[in-house]
Order: sequence, then structure tokens, then C-alpha cells
Amino acid sequence: MADSAPRRDTRGIVDPAELLARVRFRRYVPAPELRPYLEHYWLIDWDLDQPYVSRLVPHPSVNVAFQRYGPIGAPSASAHASAEVSGIGRGLFTQELAESGRVCGAQFRPGGFRPFAPAWPVSVWTGRRVPLPEVFPQGRDSPDSLSRVLSPDADHARVAALDAFLLAHGPAPDPAADRAMELVDLIRTDRTVRGVSRLAASSGLSARSLQRLFASHVGVGPKWVILRYRVHEALERAEAARAPEGPDWAGIAAELGYSDQAHLVRDFTATVGVPPTAYARGLSAP
Repeated sequence: MADSAPRRDTRGIVDPAELLARVRFRRYVPAPELRPYLEHYWLIDWDLDQPYVSRLVPHPSVNVAFQRYGPIGAPSASAHASAEVSGIGRGLFTQELAESGRVCGAQFRPGGFRPFAPAWPVSVWTGRRVPLPEVFPQGRDSPDSLSRVLSPDADHARVAALDAFLLAHGPAPDPAADRAMELVDLIRTDRTVRGVSRLAASSGLSARSLQRLFASHVGVGPKWVILRYRVHEALERAEAARAPEGPDWAGIAAELGYSDQAHLVRDFTATVGVPPTAYARGLSAP
């Protein structure tokens, strides 16, 4: 299941050209033992003259993030460091970046977080950003962990620190997690899976069993995952189609399995905050 390299796409990032012009963004693969459960690590550093608000349409993934707002080595009055578990965000995620800072994160595969925190269903974290010790109470050396992850300038040292932290907390064997990851991957890669009934037929599970599995191991229902990946693909299509007339939204709606363009517009607008045509017009030049 694990890939040999991290994804290179910008799927889910709202106006990726604008973001990448302002921050240093990198992805890295985790240690081999962690790859079945994690998508990748993501590292961001910035040093800005003016504040910038980043926007993201979240993946159906849990993230662990170590973050520092302010320069490394600055007095505590002018810098703030923390670590948190971010459950799946149902709406648009926005974060203001100002002056300088750094974030080192781990994006789990949808379904891959439960083996590291088996005491709770993943739906407990959905829509929440929780301080790390509340999820990993046995890991109360949070100041030391923050320093180990955030202080090194070399990317490989930060990645090694993330590996060490996660390997100290799992993963616990969990066949249900393996099944959940397999089904989400099917949704992501198979365009014929356009509804829960099709997923149920492909998986051999009832719709009720799918709902229980997704609540306990993914954090949201299968229908939500299907819709979220549709919006991600619509974002990507808007970014790829830069013809003067803009993307063919009616054609995109049909390809993504919508009954008509109006349904795509409704989902896109509810998630991103603007209609797809307005979003495409406002994209920064690549």
C-alpha cells in the first residue's frame, strides 16, 4: 500500500501558486514501519514581510503538527510553540502566517491514525484541534518533543524526530484500520465509486457496516469522503485549466459523477467559500 515517494500534487490547497510563492513547502516519506499508515510528512517554513492567510480544503486525514510561530531561539514572549492532533476538518481550514515560523506535520492515511490512538474512535477528533498530550497522555515530554522536532535546521533531522515520536506511540496491529485504508483508497482511485451503495457492493459490506467502520477508523462517513475527493478534483481541474474561457464545469461535473453542474457548484461553494467560476478567475499565475 505504501508509496516509495510522497505525493507531488497540490490537491486540497486553495490557490497553491500563491502559497508556494510565500512559504517553503516540502514532503518526505516516513520510516518504513510507518509508511502503511502515513501519507507523508510535510514541512513548512516562512519569513514574511506581510501576513498571509493560507487556505486548505482538508483531506479525510488526521494530522499531527508541531508548530512554532516566531523565530527559532527567540524569547518566549515573541515566539510560541505547540503540538496538536488535528482531526478531519469538515470545512475550509484557514491559518494566518505572519513574520516567521515553522510547522512540521505528519499526515496520516485516511484510516491510518487509529493504530496510534486505539482507545478512541477517530470520529472523536473530527472537527477538533487537540493538544498532543490529550491524545498521547503517555508522551508528556512535550517540551522535549517540541524541541527535537522544531529546532533542527536540517530537514532530515526533523524527519528523524517525527519518526522517533510516532514509533514510540505505535502502531498497534489493527485489521480494521487496514480495511478502512483500503476502502478509502478505492474511493480515491476508482471513479466508478460515486455513492455509498457502489462502495458497499465493491466491499461486500452493508451500508451500516461501512458507516460504523468509517466512524471508528476514518472519522467521517463514506459519503462525505466521496464528496470531499470530488471537490479536491474540481479544485485541481480549475488550477490546470487556464484557458481564457475557464474550465468546462458542466463537463467536469459529469466526469465526477454529479447529476448536473448545479450540484457541483453547490458542493464546491459550500466547501471553498466561493463558486467555482469565481475561484478559477482569482487563481494566481503559476
